[in-house]
Amino acid sequence: MYLCKVINYNISKLENGLTLIHHEDKNTNLCVCNLLYNVGARDENPDKTGFAHLFEHLMFGGSVNIPSFDTPLQKASGENNAFTSNDITNYYITLPSQNIETALWLESDRMLRLDFSEKSLNVQKGVVIEEFKQRYLNQPYGDAWLNLRPLAFEVHPYRWATIGKEIAHIEDATLNDVIAFFEKFYNPSNAILCLAGNIELSTAIQLTKKWFGDIPAGQKNPNLYPTEPNQTNRREKTIEANVPQNALYLAFHMVERTHPLYFAFDLLSDILSGTDSSRFMNQLVKKLGLFTHVHAYITGEIDKGLFIIDGKLKDGVEFAEAESSIMQIIKDIAENGIPESELNKVKNKVITSNLFSKTSVLNKAMALCYAELLGDIELVNKEIDKLKAVTVLDIQNICRAYLSTENRTVLKYKAIK
Repeated sequence: MYLCKVINYNISKLENGLTLIHHEDKNTNLCVCNLLYNVGARDENPDKTGFAHLFEHLMFGGSVNIPSFDTPLQKASGENNAFTSNDITNYYITLPSQNIETALWLESDRMLRLDFSEKSLNVQKGVVIEEFKQRYLNQPYGDAWLNLRPLAFEVHPYRWATIGKEIAHIEDATLNDVIAFFEKFYNPSNAILCLAGNIELSTAIQLTKKWFGDIPAGQKNPNLYPTEPNQTNRREKTIEANVPQNALYLAFHMVERTHPLYFAFDLLSDILSGTDSSRFMNQLVKKLGLFTHVHAYITGEIDKGLFIIDGKLKDGVEFAEAESSIMQIIKDIAENGIPESELNKVKNKVITSNLFSKTSVLNKAMALCYAELLGDIELVNKEIDKLKAVTVLDIQNICRAYLSTENRTVLKYKAIK
C-alpha cells in the first residue's frame, strides 16, 4: 500500500515557444528555477563532440549584461548548478522565493546571449580538458565508457560519452563553432522552464513573460537520430592497463525510456545487485568468491540505452569463468523466473526511494521538466503505477529476449602485473 501524492502542476507556452511549468508548494520558503534545454551529447557533430558538456561550463562564464553569474545570485542567497547527459542539459537555481526574479533575470540573459570571447572560451576549454584527463584518462577504469560506448553502438550518437570522443575535439573548438552550437539549441522553443516552490501561478506567468517573452523563438530540436541496428553477434574488446585488478563490463541493448518494459529493466538491476542480499552479492561475491564487487544498472537514456553489469574480479579468476557465472544467474531467471516475494521486496525499495525523492522541490521541478520533454508530463505521476505493474513474467521475458549472447558487448580490463 503506497500513499502516492500527486504532483500538481500548471503548464503553458509563451508565444516564442518557451514551455512554462508551475508547481506550487507552500510548505517551503524556497523557489526553484529549473531550465531544461533539449540538447545533449547525442545532438553533436560526430567530428565535434563534447560541445553540450562544454556549454555547461560556458553558461556560467557570464552573459553580455551580467559579467559575473554567481555574484548577484550569492547576494540573493541562491545556489545553482547544472548537469549534462547524452539527452539533455539542465540548469537549476534554488533561492528564497521572494528573490526568484533574480534567477529569471540571470537565466533569461544568458539565453539571450552569452558573452562569447576567445578568452572565456579558452578558459572553459582548459577546465573541460583538465576534467577529461582527471576523470577519464588518469584514473583506473576511467576510460571505460570511452571504449564501451563505441563498441556497443555502431550508428546512434550514444556511441560517444558526454565528455566527448577525444580531447582534440575540445582543443580544436573555435569561437564560430561554439556560437553556431549556441544559436542552434539555446533558445525558448528548445527549452522547458519550471518554477516550483512557494510561488503563485499568476506570479510565475507574469515574471516569465517579463524576462523571457521578448527573446526570439529559435528552432526546436527535432530529435532525429540514426536507428541503431539490432545487435546479432557478441562483441568483445580487451584492454591491458595499469589498474588494480581485472575488471569486466557487460552491456546489453535495452528499451527506450517510454517503453512499457523500461521499469522492468530498472527493477531487474536491483534484483541482481541492489542490496547485500541480492543475487550477485550472494552468489558471485559471498558464495563463489569470484568478484570483490559486481553491479547491475541501466544507463537510463531516452532512446534505447544499455543494461550494464560490471565487476572487479578477484585475483586468479579468469574472465571466462566470471562472465559465465554472471550469465548463469541470468539464465536461471530466464528459465525459472523469480519468487513474487523477491520482486515485491525490490519494488518496495525502489518505490520508497522514488517517493522520498519527490519530497524535494528541486527534484519535483526536474522531474516535471523531464516528463514534459518525454512527451507526457503526467508521466511524473505515473511512475509508481508503472513500477507496481511490473510482473515476474516481465522480468523473466527481458532476461530471455535481451540479456542474450547475441546482444552482449564485453569489455575486459586486464591488469598489467
